[in-house]
Amino acid sequence: MTETRYEQVQRELRDKPTKWLVTGVAGFIGSHLLEKLLDLGQTVVGLDNFATGFQHNLDDVRRCVGKDAWKRFRFIEGDIRVLEDCRQALEGVERVLHQAALGSVPRSLEDPVTTNQANIDGFLNMLVAARDAGVASFTYAASSSTYGDSEELPKVEDRIGKPLSPYAVTKYVNELYADVFARCYGFNTIGLRYFNVFGPRQNPDGAYAAVIPKWIGAMLKGEPVYINGDGETSRDFTYIDNAVQANLLAAVADGAALNRVYNVACGEQTSLNDLFDGLVNAVEQLKGWAVPRPEYRDFRAGDVRHSLADVNRISKLLGYSCGSRVTEGLPATAAWFIQD
Repeated sequence: MTETRYEQVQRELRDKPTKWLVTGVAGFIGSHLLEKLLDLGQTVVGLDNFATGFQHNLDDVRRCVGKDAWKRFRFIEGDIRVLEDCRQALEGVERVLHQAALGSVPRSLEDPVTTNQANIDGFLNMLVAARDAGVASFTYAASSSTYGDSEELPKVEDRIGKPLSPYAVTKYVNELYADVFARCYGFNTIGLRYFNVFGPRQNPDGAYAAVIPKWIGAMLKGEPVYINGDGETSRDFTYIDNAVQANLLAAVADGAALNRVYNVACGEQTSLNDLFDGLVNAVEQLKGWAVPRPEYRDFRAGDVRHSLADVNRISKLLGYSCGSRVTEGLPATAAWFIQD
């Protein structure tokens, strides 16, 4: 069988370990990146201020990778809004996976100032510190929210609309800054526009919880599941393993693949109604109990109606392939929350 690009990259990383920085390392995506890198024999520095990350995510990674691998991890409790924290975390680092940000459209509508400070000021600090440190690669978390009010489907990287929230503005500004740093300083980056990433360790609690962990949490507690709108709103839900793959492929990319943004998704639409049914099947099979039907309420401000990614660019230039689809990711996610 022919080796995939992702398999090749993993093999090459095992053969030649290096030092990485993962910002937002105690968060959902950051902790999965940490786990994968340690499994591949890499040395990792993690930076987090626990604004949205959790110590229990790091504890879970430690259980998964074992004591020996954990010795290759150094944690720094710090804030990307503080330039000196960024510089400290980057000492001796060759590759950066920048995940730290304040996510959530509703949070940004409620508190645009803090969202701006973390996502724009913090991002610029990381760019400056990474440029000055001379890192080999800088991969950052962009967002599908950048497509804004564009109704075109599927979403193609070079065609976007007007932002619909302060959060979307901040993520677009990240892309603009990255482009300027390439033009003005020759500092190369890659941005990854995540489309509704889900999986184990995603926070189910709080006002800004993502829909899948929030629904699973409600189902397990016997609480109502709420759907905003009529349930026909759709998203390109993306299992966490695909986001990890995209980060590693981007981190070792070169040539024409650099200084671009890429959609990270599976190129598949799933409505909220279909998502609910898939989760119900997973939970009912695992727990053996019936889950009540959802309750519908008003549409949420700042949300787009439909989202679907074109994944041709990331497939062609980075060698990406969606490895775990929604139908595979939902049972695995539900099983993690149930056993946890």
